[in-house]
Amino acid sequence: MSAMASLTALGASTADGVSLGVQAVEAGGIPGAGRVLPTRTELAAVLPWPGLRRGSTVAVHGSVSLLFALMSEATANGSWAAVVGLPGISLVAAAEAGVELARLAVVPRPGGDPVGVIAALLDGVDLVAVGGTRQVADSDARRLSARARNRGSVLLPFGAWVGAEVQLRCVGADWRGLGQGHGYLRERAVTVRAGGRGAASRPRSCRLLLPARDGAIGVPADEPGENTRPQLRPVAG
Repeated sequence: MSAMASLTALGASTADGVSLGVQAVEAGGIPGAGRVLPTRTELAAVLPWPGLRRGSTVAVHGSVSLLFALMSEATANGSWAAVVGLPGISLVAAAEAGVELARLAVVPRPGGDPVGVIAALLDGVDLVAVGGTRQVADSDARRLSARARNRGSVLLPFGAWVGAEVQLRCVGADWRGLGQGHGYLRERAVTVRAGGRGAASRPRSCRLLLPARDGAIGVPADEPGENTRPQLRPVAG
């Protein structure tokens, strides 16, 4: 599929999408007035802005649930999104996470010109998530980040990406729901760690449920404090 065909296949007007964001960026608009796409409040602790800043590149490592969580609030509030090069994603899981599927374009296999497809989508939708990042040359990654910056869209690589302002990782996963040999996995508690450059250079972290019992994002209610956690003690032996 060519880049232009991918964009045309969306069949959606950009009247309330990237075109308005570009005007705000070019006009040097004020923060929060068309320059930041909304995100779930649970993610506020790890982002350097009060949402996803238009023109930014935010790399997500190792958690599709976190990727969906970043996209959910924006699509629910009228923004368009696209996922490129992630053929195994579950649309059911995306919907449970709050992603508005009616505003989501999926290009599982972008063909022989993935960079062209990504570039075309950055021209037409607000958020573009990209898989297969190892197949994108560093020079192309920099050009795509520059394109997102110029168009006022948000680039969300799923994996390593040269030039990303923010790097988000999930560590310390703890699945819950199983009892003493019975039960079902219900939710996963993780620590989301953020780093990067510029406004994101200060390390940040928070503990989240990805996913929670309803498939969305949540905050653990029973996380023990540091002083209540069992401590390892040396024993003779």
